[in-house]
Amino acid sequence: MLKKVMAFTLSASLLLQSTPIVYADNINLPDMGTAAATTLSIGQEMEMGDYYVRMLRASAPIINDPVLNQYINDLGKKLVTKSESVKTPFQFYIMKSDVLNAFAFFGGNVVIHSQLILDTDNESQLASVMAHEIGHVTQRHLARAMENQNRNSPYVWGATLGSILLTLANPEAGMAAITSTMAGSAQNMISFTQSNEQEADRVGLRTLSKAGFDPYASSEFLQKLADQSRFSSKPPEILLTHPLPNSRITDIRNRTLQYDKKNVTPSLNYYLAKARLAILINNKKNAGKLLIQDYKKLNNEQSNIAAIYGNALTDNVSGNNQKAKQQLQPLLDSDPNNIWYIDLMTDIDLALNNNNAAIARLQAALKKAPDSSALQLNLANAYIKNQNYQQAVSLLHRYTFDHNDDINGWDLLVTAYGGIRSRAQEMSAQAEISALRGNFKQAITILQNAKNQTKGNQTMVSKIDARINQLQQLQKRYAAYAR
Repeated sequence: MLKKVMAFTLSASLLLQSTPIVYADNINLPDMGTAAATTLSIGQEMEMGDYYVRMLRASAPIINDPVLNQYINDLGKKLVTKSESVKTPFQFYIMKSDVLNAFAFFGGNVVIHSQLILDTDNESQLASVMAHEIGHVTQRHLARAMENQNRNSPYVWGATLGSILLTLANPEAGMAAITSTMAGSAQNMISFTQSNEQEADRVGLRTLSKAGFDPYASSEFLQKLADQSRFSSKPPEILLTHPLPNSRITDIRNRTLQYDKKNVTPSLNYYLAKARLAILINNKKNAGKLLIQDYKKLNNEQSNIAAIYGNALTDNVSGNNQKAKQQLQPLLDSDPNNIWYIDLMTDIDLALNNNNAAIARLQAALKKAPDSSALQLNLANAYIKNQNYQQAVSLLHRYTFDHNDDINGWDLLVTAYGGIRSRAQEMSAQAEISALRGNFKQAITILQNAKNQTKGNQTMVSKIDARINQLQQLQKRYAAYAR
């Protein structure tokens, strides 16, 4: 079913900078829980992270594909569980972008550009980038940067970080927004941010190995990026936001020698995720077709299966659903609990008006994986397509309670309430979408209008008033970051 904020460096000029290298991985890292606490508490980081996530949802092409979201968060959590000094929850996002980059910001939020995933050669390389970004967060680099900048109030950083985030979300705008807002403070941060990169490399490398991935993938991917930059007038964006002087490659190569080489086979999910991204999200210049050809050349069990899935997905997108079903059915028969296959077969069945078959399959799958967000959203969508609106409402009530930051759930709930003509609740769900995008004024207005649709239901009026009060408090508190 388809429906940073601070980059840790500031400009291409940083590629020319270097810092002394210290080897030996047993160097004690500073206790980031106290080193930055005088400037920014963990609670403040969480609050700022929430504010900037809302900005991203409003201004950046965040991908709201449930299956892709489940994959990237499962991969991220595998790394986080092996990370040190974790003081915040983590949330991972994929952003649709042809620009190769990744970034992290306050509160454990990590954003991976879709093109970066497509450009990796294996899952260990993707994990290496994510582990690096996790390292930036666990070492509290943003909070330390703030402390380094004369301990400015976090509110002073609001406009600066917002500009950087929007630049990263819209790379075509170049570095203009950063330049205009950072101005005087930019130069003072250069040496500090280069230190951040090497520290994140070191911490990320340790996490990567402990999580069972190939530690050599980190230097391999950095070298791949460096090679790309030699044949381009402009280096990949990730080398601008994560500078790569020769000293950094040398440093990470030497550190990698302390680890054993691991022959890690990429998971089937990795191949399926790339196929889904290429065909549904980044399908430009026959990206999907070319990726399927590459999978066939690899000719291993996982890539061959992913090639079949990719062909079925292509047929589904093209409206050739009978052919798509013929290709996908053997995969589903051999692996009936695979959420990628269930998700695609659901789309195929709904397109062929086989609604009951889709619902029965999803209900059975959820008994085996009741916590799967992708399966829950698929079932809610199937209920709606079959006009089982009340069943969809019941399911989505639970879902939005457990995942109140997922726009997918609220969006489906808007449709489900519309189906049963519950206007006040439909508008309340729509208000939550506006709030998740940081538009508190719009959300409050929608809720105020919703009270006129309650038909005298005082319990509902009281709930709406309570939510209006909560959003007004958020609006007031977050306004400081937008100054």
